[in-house]
Amino acid sequence: MRRTILAVLAFTALGSLAGAASPAAAATYDYPWCAQGRQEGYPGDCNYRTYEQCQASVSGRDAYCGVNPRFGFGQQRSSPRAFH
Repeated sequence: MRRTILAVLAFTALGSLAGAASPAAAATYDYPWCAQGRQEGYPGDCNYRTYEQCQASVSGRDAYCGVNPRFGFGQQRSSPRAFH
């Protein structure tokens, strides 16, 4: 019984460590430039801060760089208005 409990705890610990180290957990930012194409889908891989970074990534692939729709077409922030 004790071995079973220890085995379950060990597998649980290994599973949580593997989940924390996954690549999807590292991609938490959404930047203004997206690599877009057939393999990337839409809006694509939006992990690029500059157009040049995106261009370097898509170089030699069947892909192109486009504006992240969340940045380019998002709601504009308005400045606070003074009431008279």
